[in-house]
Amino acid sequence: MDSSRLAETRALFAGVFRNADLRRLELAWASSNLASRASAIAVAVYAYEADGIAAVGIVAFVRLVVAAALSSWLAVFADRRPRRQVLIATDLSRACLLGALAVLASLDYARPAVYVLAIATAVLEPLFRSAQVAHTPALVTSPQELTAANVLASGVESVALFAGPAVGALLLAVSSPSAVFAVTACLTLVAVALVARIGIAGEPEPDAGSGRSHTLLAGWRTIASEAHLRVVIALFSIQTLVAGLLNVLVVALAIEVLDIGTAGVGWLAGMIGIGATVGVFVVAGFAGRRRLSRPFAVGLLLWGIPLVLVAVWPELAPALVLLALVGVGNTLVDVSGITLMQRAAPDAVLGRVFGAFEALVLLSMGIGSLLAPLLVAWLGVRGAVLAAGCLVPVALVPLWRPLAAVDADAHVSAEQLELLRAVPIFTPLPPPSLERLAQALVEARVVAGSTVFEEGGHGDLFYVLADGKAVVESGGRRLRTLGKGDFFGEIALLRDVPRTASVRAASDLRLLVLDRTTFLATVTGDPASAEAAGSIVAARLPSPVIS
Repeated sequence: MDSSRLAETRALFAGVFRNADLRRLELAWASSNLASRASAIAVAVYAYEADGIAAVGIVAFVRLVVAAALSSWLAVFADRRPRRQVLIATDLSRACLLGALAVLASLDYARPAVYVLAIATAVLEPLFRSAQVAHTPALVTSPQELTAANVLASGVESVALFAGPAVGALLLAVSSPSAVFAVTACLTLVAVALVARIGIAGEPEPDAGSGRSHTLLAGWRTIASEAHLRVVIALFSIQTLVAGLLNVLVVALAIEVLDIGTAGVGWLAGMIGIGATVGVFVVAGFAGRRRLSRPFAVGLLLWGIPLVLVAVWPELAPALVLLALVGVGNTLVDVSGITLMQRAAPDAVLGRVFGAFEALVLLSMGIGSLLAPLLVAWLGVRGAVLAAGCLVPVALVPLWRPLAAVDADAHVSAEQLELLRAVPIFTPLPPPSLERLAQALVEARVVAGSTVFEEGGHGDLFYVLADGKAVVESGGRRLRTLGKGDFFGEIALLRDVPRTASVRAASDLRLLVLDRTTFLATVTGDPASAEAAGSIVAARLPSPVIS
């Protein structure tokens, strides 16, 4: 990375830390995620001590499946209610559940209740993540800052991957599962306190769709209708399928192939966590870039090629390094993939899209865990690892062009973004929404002396003046002159009335044009944008300055 790029990256991350609301959200995610990882260890140890190894597997599987089944349904709240409130309610509920677990885990006769509450806490964890990811775009000031925020969130998750179990293990060494549940309840309350201090911003307008089914299925329908989302989520799902395979294969790899015993399982899994942490520094290098499909593809390949090499070259030292590379790939995939999804999904359904995504991730990991023993029985351990390593690269070949198109279609000029951001109606929009709006712009040219539209005509377009000068006329009177950055056409669209004035080109014009559907969906879908539009219309209508 050259010095200018390094300075730009540092400035970007410094901006994230200066953004108080964004900093609080990142710290809340850290506290909440640490609680999740530590409490999972306590659940596993409690189940083992109470009912043996079989109970550990059964409880883990049920937690995963139930969380996957309910994730997309609960994510409705991340769009239907203010996301800040959802974050607070989710971790406040988890704190109560963990507090109850702390009490019940000390009672011999309460095992069924402990398992039920453990499942309930697992169900709430994806809802916090969905709301957190959906709320992040509302708190950033630029697309680049969004990527930087996702880098930090991924770093938090990577550290928690081994810090959470470590905290749980330390507490278990000196106490019991009850103590771990009590401490993690406090951690979730810390997250609640942090989120409570976040300003109220960027909350979605309640879904206007009719019917309960439409509301619940909006995330799935958006994924099905948006080609870019389908491509990214399909590749993400294959990667998490491999992750589920690896969770099981790493045990057989350590014991049967590398011959390093049960302790070696922790070494191999730990290297993935260490690699994921190192990946945060790698991914920081492209935090300022708009094009993210290539880092996403590199991350996917790192979920494949190292596993192929482990199968071909089953020696301890190379295996440790190669699994660390898998961890690096995990961070690359998480940051770039989540950012691509945030850019592609409409803000009004963003929570439900990520709820559906979380369900697919959990389901894919569960399927991978079930397939792993079958692959080992069929191909042997090395053959199973080789097959797992081939899955992602093979899937990436036919999907490479559609993946590259995600970036190509997302590319917008900086000039267009700045012109839209300067329009008061669009100023409140989060950067991803502004990017999607810029993608919908169509450039039009009007020669000097021509009419853009006539008073009394039907209005179906909104205009931003990129270059040139135009005059606004009504009843034969000149009302004002428009220059670069001015906008017109909103009254006819918002009030569904004929044009209230004529606009003529005083010089050659270059216009950026939005169609009625895109304009209205954007404005009415964001409360702050709708309020700004209403104020502008109210100010202009008394003396019809412009349509």
